[in-house]
Amino acid sequence: MPLADHLRELRNRLAKGMLAITIVAIVAAFYSEQLMEFLADPVPRCKEGMPTTGGECATVAYTDLLSPFTTTVKVSLMAGIIGASPIWLYQLWAFVAPGLHKNERKYTYAFVSAAVPLFLGGAWLAYVIMPVSIRVLLGITPEGSENILPMDKILDFSVRMVLVFGASFELPLLLVMLNMTGMVTGRRMLGWWRGVVMGVFVFGAVATPTTDPVGMLALAGPIVVLYFLAVGFSVLNDKRRRRADPDADLDDDEASDLDLTPEPINGNEPVRAAKALPEQTGGSGSESRGSRYNGYDDVT
Repeated sequence: MPLADHLRELRNRLAKGMLAITIVAIVAAFYSEQLMEFLADPVPRCKEGMPTTGGECATVAYTDLLSPFTTTVKVSLMAGIIGASPIWLYQLWAFVAPGLHKNERKYTYAFVSAAVPLFLGGAWLAYVIMPVSIRVLLGITPEGSENILPMDKILDFSVRMVLVFGASFELPLLLVMLNMTGMVTGRRMLGWWRGVVMGVFVFGAVATPTTDPVGMLALAGPIVVLYFLAVGFSVLNDKRRRRADPDADLDDDEASDLDLTPEPINGNEPVRAAKALPEQTGGSGSESRGSRYNGYDDVT
């Protein structure tokens, strides 16, 4: 199609995706109170008779007049993006898919099918360890001080934890993609294991919003396990590729081994003798030429 038609189709696809997000966000606004309660549930609330100082519990509050409205809008919009993700992801896929080959579509389906469970697994793990991380952070509060947590800050904390854990769980899938395209071999990835393990733990310490070792270990441990699973898959894939193509590991400017073994000849092919010229037969008559048809003259 011409460029204008591509841009027009992209505009229509984006409009459909935005419309789906808006509709889901409007529906989620009617359940915003339940959603905010779900996001704030990991926070230990102060109950009657509990000491309110020293980090034992916290009070969830709205710190200004517009906080209830802005928090409701943020929660509804986040729910709209997540709830309508099948629709707007399909619209993006429908725009890109016509330009892909059949095998590229097959790989894309496989990677998307693996990426969604990995992201959801990371998000679930973030929500599971969130109460422990919040209790560790509240435990730093000195005696005589109370914790009053704004609702919008709790929302930002929850979203950041979910995004960091979900995106981090996609790292092994990225390694598998690089191996499938032939950019990195499984043996080379296995040689990186010391640096990768160290880097993952450093990343877990920096990327998690909490400063406790629980969050770092909860993020780094599964990623290390997934990394070694990706390395194992890549090694097996390299072996499969090598069986199908012995020259698969060669660089573009590296010569492959040549098989110089001669092929067997199945019998001799008879060759008809050529007619001799008069000067080669020593005569000009048909007798002298005919007697040399099946033999050799002095020249040949």
